[in-house]
Amino acid sequence: MTERFEFSRRRRAMLAAMAAAGATSSVCASAAQAVRAVSASGRGERRMTQLIGANGWPVTAANIAMWKEMGISWGRDSVGPGQPHSPDEPVEVDKTGAAFDHNLPQAIVQNNRNGIRSLLLLGYTPKWNASVDGDSRSAPKDDSVWQRYVETVVRTYIAPPYNIRHFQIWNEAAGKLSGGSPQATFWHGKNFRAQHEKSRPYDRAMQDYVELVHIPAARIVRKYGGYVVYGGWPDQGGLDNYIKWLEYRSPVAGARMIDWVDYLDTHYLGVDGLTPLYERYVANGPARGVWQTEIGDRYMTDPHYLPMYFFRFAVWALDHAWDDPDKYVSMVYHWDGFEPYRLTHRGNPRTYNVSGKSLIVLNKTVGGALERFNGHLAFGPNASGLALRSGSDLVVQVRASPGPRTVTVTGLSGAQPGRLGVAMIDALTGEPADMSAIAARLSPDGLSIDFRVPEAVNGAGHGAPAHLAYLVVAQHA
Repeated sequence: MTERFEFSRRRRAMLAAMAAAGATSSVCASAAQAVRAVSASGRGERRMTQLIGANGWPVTAANIAMWKEMGISWGRDSVGPGQPHSPDEPVEVDKTGAAFDHNLPQAIVQNNRNGIRSLLLLGYTPKWNASVDGDSRSAPKDDSVWQRYVETVVRTYIAPPYNIRHFQIWNEAAGKLSGGSPQATFWHGKNFRAQHEKSRPYDRAMQDYVELVHIPAARIVRKYGGYVVYGGWPDQGGLDNYIKWLEYRSPVAGARMIDWVDYLDTHYLGVDGLTPLYERYVANGPARGVWQTEIGDRYMTDPHYLPMYFFRFAVWALDHAWDDPDKYVSMVYHWDGFEPYRLTHRGNPRTYNVSGKSLIVLNKTVGGALERFNGHLAFGPNASGLALRSGSDLVVQVRASPGPRTVTVTGLSGAQPGRLGVAMIDALTGEPADMSAIAARLSPDGLSIDFRVPEAVNGAGHGAPAHLAYLVVAQHA
């Protein structure tokens, strides 16, 4: 993909030209500072890549290179097939993928070798043990079969050379959903029918999940020293309902579900939706963090969705005691496919879609160690955004309509006239704006940045035409 390296070269050339021109009163662009390579994450540093995961595994060397370029550091997929045909066969846990047609041990070892973390999804019920005839997404008739499968998985993959620590219990188990579905997509029970209109609510959906599936599996995971990731509460289930069942005390298990959860997990919420969970369960325990193991999907038809989500997620994490690299993770669903909104387009060769390119730009532009920006942004009309520090740079993600726009930055400690540089980078392509499109002035009142948003915005077709870009403020030595 020659164009990705080409835009970095042009940005460096632009910086050199501006420096040669002696731009002082209008602060000149600094592209080189914004394109630092992402270094390996230390436990004391927070990096954008620590937040970014994807569903599936990269499998090939070429795919791994693409994951690294997009900054993806977590993968998630299934483990099985367990005992698919009868209780007399051995428990098999060496396959992964929707059809259990990929070698799981090889995938995990390869992930480990390339700095990619692995989350194993535990599920589902063998059809011969299903409470709904032939339905692998229904509760088990004999829960000891489920426990035998979980024990085999955890015992196998928590040991070297795999060293997995995070195990997710089931996927999107819930009862009646707010959208009108009487039963959840991945958790079926009494009154379920394949014809949606004939199904009726599964009244004991969550009690059965807590008592037959979640707590028995969580006890096994913790017995071996692993971490329990909740099974992805669906956004249609509602947070109030999630909280209700997290705090449900089972008379059978003698415990609440939240007492057996290390990482809360939801699907497809906006970043602000994570705050109630943080405040209730993470700020003072008992949970270790908040994850979303599925985000994106059709939301990514808006090309601004993914870069805005992860930038906001990073700002949010920095404001919510991001003191461990595993505390906050969100995983894109799905990283490949044939739909134009996926990260990559499946083929030979595989290519990037717009959403994947936007992650590459994010990874390059915000690739340093992250810190909170404790200053203030004051935008003019028809512009908004957020800021954080990436290494020595201040990066402002701005969304604005076409035309001349402004932002004033206050609280830039140590800023000195003649030593600041400002660049405006297209958030989807990585292209730098022409130097004539941006000017900045440093005064006792702060740094005032004037920037011109092009008429051909990169978010056309999704509401009012708007452009997404990064203003990168760098300080030269």
